[in-house]
Amino acid sequence: MKNTKNTKIRKPMPKKIKKALSIWISIVMVITMMTLFTVTCFAAEDDPITVVNNLSDFMFGLVRAVGMIMLGFAVVQIGLSLKSHDPSQRANGFLTLAGGVVITFSKEILTLITG
Repeated sequence: MKNTKNTKIRKPMPKKIKKALSIWISIVMVITMMTLFTVTCFAAEDDPITVVNNLSDFMFGLVRAVGMIMLGFAVVQIGLSLKSHDPSQRANGFLTLAGGVVITFSKEILTLITG
């Protein structure tokens, strides 16, 4: 008589995948806890323009940080392209460099445009 049940024997999970899964779950849990346990903080300023200016300065600071990261990545990419003599990678590196400069100095560019 044949066994008609569909029984599947599960293989054990490799250690690398188990470690990566546990790290991923830990990161997700930390982010979840950070969002659940945040405390609302109200501004002490009575002037709403000051609050908006502070938020604008904070946002432009974040944008500047992203631009600096792009500049660092572009320098590495250009250096690797010069080593491997790859013209397409060199072009991408210079485009990333130009984009990083524009993003880094976006506040100054917008100030020049608006006057």
